[in-house]
Amino acid sequence: MIIEKVTVEDATELLSIYEPYVRETAITFEYEAPTLEEFQNRIKNISAKYPYLKAVDNSEIIGFTYANTFKDRRAYDWAVETTVYVKQGRHRMGIGKLLYEQLEKSLKNMGILNMNACIAVPVKEDNYLTYASYHFHREMGFTLVGRFHNIGYKFNTWYDMIWMEKIIGEHSTFVPEVQFGKWSL
Repeated sequence: MIIEKVTVEDATELLSIYEPYVRETAITFEYEAPTLEEFQNRIKNISAKYPYLKAVDNSEIIGFTYANTFKDRRAYDWAVETTVYVKQGRHRMGIGKLLYEQLEKSLKNMGILNMNACIAVPVKEDNYLTYASYHFHREMGFTLVGRFHNIGYKFNTWYDMIWMEKIIGEHSTFVPEVQFGKWSL
């Protein structure tokens, strides 16, 4: 397995990984999967500033991760929101971990200091949502910083959302500018 930069040409494969999460889970609060064109635009817009990575095994994309703007204000430049998705049937094989480790390395190299994850969690675990993402992020070094109650409604059920963070750099008084669009593997 190798980690590579995502290109717009990967959109069909990435969307095929993402769509089941939309249709069958409350992991994402999207009700309908984006169109191919919309997904291509997401890739273009995100990868212009931040790392957007894929895990490839025998020429097949089996997972992807990216960072995006945490909040659209200049003072938040050193923080990002992170996302990771692994192809159904390929969980618990270390794919998400490898993707996140490379994402963190790329973010550090561009000057990012805080990784933040917005995670859907159940009030009570069900067939659509468990605490697996929370546990994954905790194992990756993230800590819980907040919880919003009954904030997302999907599959006739109210779900909570939590924020987790991982500090990946030093917060000094004079911090260098973030090098947007200048990241590498």
